[in-house]
Amino acid sequence: MQETDVLDTWFSSALWPFSTMGWPDKTMLLDKFYPTSALITGFDILFFWIARMMMMGIHFMGEAPFKDVYVHALVRDEDGKKMSKSKGNVIDPLNIIDRYGTDAFRFTLAAFAAQGRDIKMSEKRVEGYRHFINKLWNAARFALMHITRENSKPFSLQPSAFSLSLTDRWILSRLNSVAKSVSDDLDSYRFNDAAGALYRFVWHEFCDWYLESIKPCLYGKKGEDSRQSTTGVLWFVLRNTLILLHPFIPFVTEEIWHKLPGTEGSIMKAVFPLDSPDDACYFHDQEAESTMELITGIISGIRNVRGEMNIPPSSLLDVNVQSQDTTTREIIKQHRDIVVNLAGLKNLAVEQAGEKPSYSGATAIVGNAAIFVSLEGIIDFAKETKRLEKEIGKLSVELTALSKKLSNEDFLHKAPETVVEKVKEKHRVILEKQQKLEANLDKIKGLGN
Repeated sequence: MQETDVLDTWFSSALWPFSTMGWPDKTMLLDKFYPTSALITGFDILFFWIARMMMMGIHFMGEAPFKDVYVHALVRDEDGKKMSKSKGNVIDPLNIIDRYGTDAFRFTLAAFAAQGRDIKMSEKRVEGYRHFINKLWNAARFALMHITRENSKPFSLQPSAFSLSLTDRWILSRLNSVAKSVSDDLDSYRFNDAAGALYRFVWHEFCDWYLESIKPCLYGKKGEDSRQSTTGVLWFVLRNTLILLHPFIPFVTEEIWHKLPGTEGSIMKAVFPLDSPDDACYFHDQEAESTMELITGIISGIRNVRGEMNIPPSSLLDVNVQSQDTTTREIIKQHRDIVVNLAGLKNLAVEQAGEKPSYSGATAIVGNAAIFVSLEGIIDFAKETKRLEKEIGKLSVELTALSKKLSNEDFLHKAPETVVEKVKEKHRVILEKQQKLEANLDKIKGLGN
C-alpha cells in the first residue's frame, strides 16, 4: 500500500524546527526552543534546507527559526581535494583518534576552522597539536609538584594583601588578555582564533617564559614568602587556563582538573574566567607587559646569537648591553637575574651607549638596546667556518637539483599543481636557509680575523 499524502524531502525538512515540537499546537517545547540561537551546517545545503527552514519559519511562526547560521568548513585531504574512496585519500577519524588521541584531533579541527575556508587535513598537523597537549600535560605535572592545598585558596590582588613579582604580574595580565580574546572569539564563532590565542599563551608565554622564569622562586632561592605567593599565582593561572582550554581539549583538561588541589566536581561546571567575581580575573598591568617584552626581547636576542654561532646552552656567556635610554638600563638592571638565568650568562654588564666593547664578538639589537656577546674562548673560528662551509655545500647540491626540476617544462605542465607547489616551497626554504648560513659564515670570518 503506497501512501498518497507525501511531501518532498526538503519540504518536510523545512518544517523541522517547529513540527518536531508539537506544532501546530502551542506547546511548552515550542515556546522554549523556538527560535533557537544558532544552526551549524555545511555550505552545500544552504539553499536546499537552511533557506527553506527560514521561509517556512517566517511564514508559519512569524520569525526565523534561528538567529545565527554558522557555516562550518569541509574537511579535505592535505592537498585540498575532496575525500573520496575511489581516490584513496579518505582519512578515517577513528584511526587518527587511535593514533593521536581525541583531544589532539579536536584541537586540530578547531585551530583550522577559519570561517569561509575548508580544512586541509593531514596527520602531521594532528601530530603537531598532540605535541601541544603533551606540553600542557608536562607543564601541569611540573606545577602540581609545587602546588599544595594551601596554595589553592582564593587570593586577593590588593597590594596590601598580596605582593607580586614582575613575572607574576605579567602572567596574570596576559591571562586576562587571552581570556577576553577567547570569550570574544567564541561569541563570534571564531573558533580558530580562540584556539590560536590559547596555543600561543600556553606554549610561548606560560610554558616557555613564565614557568622557566619562576623556577628559582619555586625552589626556594628567593625566600618562603616569594615561593608561597608565586605558587598561589601558578595555581590560579593553571586553573583558569584549563577552563579556557576545556571546550577544545575536554579529556586532558578534565584529567588535570581532578589532580589540581582546590577543585570540585567536573571542570564542565566551572565558571569561565571573565564570568567570575574573582578580582584576579580582571587583573591588567600594562607596565608589567611592557617590561617583560623588553626582558624577553633581550633574552631572545642573546639566544639568537647562540643559535647563529652554534654555541651550546652549557657555555656561559659574557654579555654587555648598552642603551642611551636611562629607563631601559634601569629595567634591565632591576631584572638582571631573569636575564642571567634564562640566557645562560656568566656576566652581564649594563651601560650607557658608547664605544663598542673590545671583546664585542656577535651583536644583536633589541629596541633601543644593543647587545654585545663575547666569543673569546667560546668558538673555534676555524672549526665553525669549516662546518658552515660544508653545510652550505650540501644545500647548494639540493638547490641545483630543485632548480633543474623547476626549469623543466614537462614537469611544470604535467605534474599536479600541488606537487609543483611543494617543490617550489622546498626550494624557497632551502634557499632561505642557505642565505642565513652564508650570513653567519661572513660574521664568523669577520670575527676570526
